Amino acid sequence: MERRELLKMIALLTGSVMIGGNALLSGCNPEPKTGRQQLFSKEDIDFLNEVSETILPETKTPGAKAANVGQFMTVMVTDCYETKDQKAFREGIKTLNAACEQMHQTGFMKASAEQRLSLLVALDKEAKTYQSKKGELEEAERKKDKDFPGLSNHYFLMMKQLTMLGYFSSEAGCTQALRYMAVPGKYEGSVPYKKGDKAWA
Repeated sequence: MERRELLKMIALLTGSVMIGGNALLSGCNPEPKTGRQQLFSKEDIDFLNEVSETILPETKTPGAKAANVGQFMTVMVTDCYETKDQKAFREGIKTLNAACEQMHQTGFMKASAEQRLSLLVALDKEAKTYQSKKGELEEAERKKDKDFPGLSNHYFLMMKQLTMLGYFSSEAGCTQALRYMAVPGKYEGSVPYKKGDKAWA
């Protein structure tokens, strides 16, 4: 699957333009920085792996945790996101955990699969509402301050988009969740489709 097509599909599924998509298409961090900053810890990666596994759990095919999507997220956020979105994403890890404490009286890492799922469903609704009002809020702020830099995106939308991008561009996602034919393969211009068939990688 071409990168551009994958970004379009993620935007369609999440109802929002792929955050950091321009950097992804043009190549992240074209000019390498010296002394690369370390934004995330090993614990953050473990936490993000659990969040991604709740979004794309293991079924007959491996889940997002098996593809180490948490590691992928940290690289993408560090290399492709604007500073305001990096900050929102990092704070989002704590915010998500606090929301789990408030909803289920336990942290996300100790919550059951059902508790995690109900939390993420609620956060998904919250993120969609925030994103739909974001443009209006930015416009109102720019009327007061023409140099207003804009609001960050919702942290859960970023986590959800990066989970899909990381999983479906991983080896596990491409070769086991999608139909895959190794290059060079062969060209077939017309392939019958049966309802329920997987998309091609």
